[in-house]
Amino acid sequence: MNARGVAAEKVTAEVLQAYAATPDPRLRELLAALITHLHAFATETGLTTAEWMAGLEFLTAVGQKCDPERQEFILLSDTLGLSSLVETINAVAGATEPTVLGPFYRPGAPRREMGEHIGRPEDGPVALIRGRVTDTAGNPVDGATLDVWQGSGNGLYDIQDPQQPDFNLRGVFTTGPDGGFAFRTSRPVSYPVPIDGPVGNIYRATGRHNYRAAHVHVILSGQGYEPVTTHIFDSANEHLGSDAVFGVRDSLISEFRPAAPDDPPDVRYVVDVDFTLAPATG
Repeated sequence: MNARGVAAEKVTAEVLQAYAATPDPRLRELLAALITHLHAFATETGLTTAEWMAGLEFLTAVGQKCDPERQEFILLSDTLGLSSLVETINAVAGATEPTVLGPFYRPGAPRREMGEHIGRPEDGPVALIRGRVTDTAGNPVDGATLDVWQGSGNGLYDIQDPQQPDFNLRGVFTTGPDGGFAFRTSRPVSYPVPIDGPVGNIYRATGRHNYRAAHVHVILSGQGYEPVTTHIFDSANEHLGSDAVFGVRDSLISEFRPAAPDDPPDVRYVVDVDFTLAPATG
């Protein structure tokens, strides 16, 4: 090892020692791993002063792009696959597979009646999504909630589009004793993740497309159960194999089948999908 490498190791050792007495054990573990890997990245790549400054300026710009309706840091995490990785690490065995939250979730969506349409006719052809929520033993979960949201047929969420009413294509549904649920929405379309901020530079510099595979978001929760953030993906979508934020899971892909004569007359497509919640461990 040359003198520069020895000096770099000394810096890392000094920093690790400075944080070695952190009282909280989990924080101590996280800081030690962060410092170790961050320093290793700089050493391995021979990070220049100009590159270090460019990185700081990029992160500053990401923070400045955040506001109450847009979370550029979540978009950055999604774009680098970190969000997908964290969901995978924290998946609960036997439960519905989780995936990314995305930057456009809004708390406070209105509670809606079972089967209600969460959008408008102009958002796209109507799809009826129905199924059951059960526990890992197959028992129905009474009182489970499904917090549902998605983009419109123009590829925009309500918080991106002033022409959409507040909380368009958002709603919260509650299962009954049989665990059943049903809601109407528009068939989702692929849409571009925003590239008008600093994260967009990553897509442009790497030549990646910025389209998400068509999906409906769902957060599942219930008293005594671990919550799950998941998606319903359209099996016919062209971007299932190249989702811009690495969110597709095979188990979350569903068929939007054309409505049959015995289906409700107001719907164009029907999706039959079930969800599973695992008992809470904490």
